[in-house]
Amino acid sequence: MTQETGAGSGAPGDPTLTAPDGDGSSPGQGTELKKAITPGLLLLFIVGDILGTGVYALTGQVAGQVGGAGWLPVILAFVVAMMTALSYVEMVTKYPQAAGAALYVHKAFGIHFVTFMVTFAVLSSGITSASNSAIFLAENVLAVFHLEDTLGAAGSHHVAVIIALVFIAVVACVNSYGVSESVKANVVLTLIELSGLAMVLIIGFLAIGRGDADFSRVVLFEAPEDKSMFMAVIGATALAFFSMVGFEDSVNMAEETVNPSKNFPKMLLGGLSITGVVYVLVSLTAVAVVPIGELTTATTPLLSVVSHGAPNLPMDTIFPIISIFAVANTVLINMMMASRLLYGMAKQGVLPPFLGVVLKGRRSPVGGIVFSTLLAFALVVVVSYALPETIIKNLGGTTALLLLIVFCLVNVSVIVLRKDPGAKGHFRTPIVVAVIGGVTSLILVTPIAQPKENYYIAGGLLGVGLVLYVITYLYNSAIKGRRTRFHDQDEIGRE
Repeated sequence: MTQETGAGSGAPGDPTLTAPDGDGSSPGQGTELKKAITPGLLLLFIVGDILGTGVYALTGQVAGQVGGAGWLPVILAFVVAMMTALSYVEMVTKYPQAAGAALYVHKAFGIHFVTFMVTFAVLSSGITSASNSAIFLAENVLAVFHLEDTLGAAGSHHVAVIIALVFIAVVACVNSYGVSESVKANVVLTLIELSGLAMVLIIGFLAIGRGDADFSRVVLFEAPEDKSMFMAVIGATALAFFSMVGFEDSVNMAEETVNPSKNFPKMLLGGLSITGVVYVLVSLTAVAVVPIGELTTATTPLLSVVSHGAPNLPMDTIFPIISIFAVANTVLINMMMASRLLYGMAKQGVLPPFLGVVLKGRRSPVGGIVFSTLLAFALVVVVSYALPETIIKNLGGTTALLLLIVFCLVNVSVIVLRKDPGAKGHFRTPIVVAVIGGVTSLILVTPIAQPKENYYIAGGLLGVGLVLYVITYLYNSAIKGRRTRFHDQDEIGRE
């Protein structure tokens, strides 16, 4: 399979990228989006998108890597995310189309296959994140009905897998019904998500005020026996990075944002900072209120925090219900994103046409929804039974791994595209920030930060994308008599 670069191949400035698609229509013509998103709405979107399953599910896992100093990997992950966010700010104000990382990488390198793999990596990260959230949701359902005691370890594991699959199917039905309904559900779930974290902090602060906390634990470093402290912190930082992802989704709102060159940088950096502060406070509170050993073994770590902080309230029932709705938001957002990326790539002719099928009447991308749902089903079943003890950790880590690869390429793209003037008055991040962001992202995808299981999961998902690309390549060459390429660069990565 040859890579097409340079003139006539989709490199930056290549006129074939804006050529009409197979139906003779230009995909990008006459489709400007209304600029209706105010700074306040953009800030709420960013905060709601970043706050998610990571802090609910992985607080104990991070503490298990470094002990009571679980706040340190969170801070380091925040710093890495902030540097990459600055690179995203430059790219989104320089090229204010509703696209994303794939567009920036394509403008930098102009290699269609690389662009495809970046897009599929983003898509795969959405599916791993959604699968992770669905499993955590199932564990909270077990906690609400106290099924672990009734069913036993083996029985509750099987039931959790079934619950996760059923919930993913329900989300598919919601997404099939229509994007309007999905967005409305997202608003409600985001508010519930925020209320859950507020409850953790309020109850935790009350426990601290009563003297029912031990702050000496927050400076207690405890690395696993087979790791040095440095390696433990690096590994925990890679895992904690899962809690920081989500800000990259906001680039898809740039085209609809009022005065994006002025408002987008402030809102993105402000939103990331707000969530960073919340995560650090939650990490400190959790370790101070709950003994480290209990926190690291808990399947629902924040439930342990509120149970310790308010022992006289029925938190064993209340908080898991809040957690269920909170993490449901992550599943909904990510599965909606994945299905629309599949649809977009099918319309561009780099994935099989069946993935571009739209449901009549509802106009939802049913082909992409069905395929992404089946892929999530397979992921939940395989990982649940292959890695039953570390499934949340491995799926969260794989999500971070996939996005760290993408973030590394975005930082490199900033450096490569610095010579391109782009939109007038766009934000310019210091070049040293892009360099550090790229290097740190690269370090966090190496084996010193990632367990081998994460590579297997990520490789399997990207392998699915590669197979689909080869099938499409052969189909386009033999049947359609055309090359496999992105026809409209401004539509690359669109949801």
